[in-house]
Amino acid sequence: MIANPIVVAPEVAAAIHEQRGVVALESTLISHGLPWPDNLETALASESAVRKAGAIPATIAVIGGKIHVGLTREFLEGLANGTTPVLKAGRRDLGHVVARGLNAATTVAATLWVAQKAGIGVMATGGLGGVHRGWPESLDISNDLEELSRAEGCVVVCSGVKSILDIPATLEYLETRGVAVFGYRTGDFPAFLTRASNLPLETRVETAEECAEIVAVHRMLGLRGALILAQAVPESVALEQGLFESVLERALAEARTQGISGKAVTPFLLGKIRDATAGRSLAANVALIVANAGLAGEVAAAIVAE
Repeated sequence: MIANPIVVAPEVAAAIHEQRGVVALESTLISHGLPWPDNLETALASESAVRKAGAIPATIAVIGGKIHVGLTREFLEGLANGTTPVLKAGRRDLGHVVARGLNAATTVAATLWVAQKAGIGVMATGGLGGVHRGWPESLDISNDLEELSRAEGCVVVCSGVKSILDIPATLEYLETRGVAVFGYRTGDFPAFLTRASNLPLETRVETAEECAEIVAVHRMLGLRGALILAQAVPESVALEQGLFESVLERALAEARTQGISGKAVTPFLLGKIRDATAGRSLAANVALIVANAGLAGEVAAAIVAE
């Protein structure tokens, strides 16, 4: 018989057992989303923000074929420093990654699936995946959206979806799949590195406690689907919409010229945008990731206090 490959860190297991707040954190932003050493610093700052808010962080990744829920600093450094090959694993990839004893960072979809398996109901990330631009021809739609539609009342704190995507189409897809989307102190859906997409949201909440009340009712009713709590990137580091769009168009053209596709598209584009904005996009990305982790910690603590 194959042993259970999911290893829950003792601190995380104790918090789940004692019904304290726990926040799942995805790991592709460490291995594939941010450069060294910003990636390690951001991972540590995110975990610290969760703790400061009164919850326990549980960064998720696959190490040597074991799915770890809660990582040591040594494991975080291994994901970040690039000295060991680390794959990017969605939910569909977990089987072969575990079977072959590989190392992998987990996407939003995979992290959400593992979190639910471990009994964690709150997750934080930077920007979600979604429907890519040009999707009618490519059919390029992130598995994040399907996993969000399957999740049973899990709260996912983010800064909307990545700005490189077709945001209107993504919101339509989420509505079709029955995924609730709320704005945290905003009535406009955030656009990752920029504060607004000019797409209105029907529901906004002002506090973590207000979110917790909605989550409690959602779960009591047995409604399927995650609840997305979208928080705008801090205003002090946000990119201007016009600047971002012009930089993105050039990056998209270069990706097409080089034949970049699939999982490689997002890190390629984000890297080009980072270079073109002289690091401003990196500062915005780091700030929103840490802010979302802190808000997720507040929500997790408020849920267990209900």
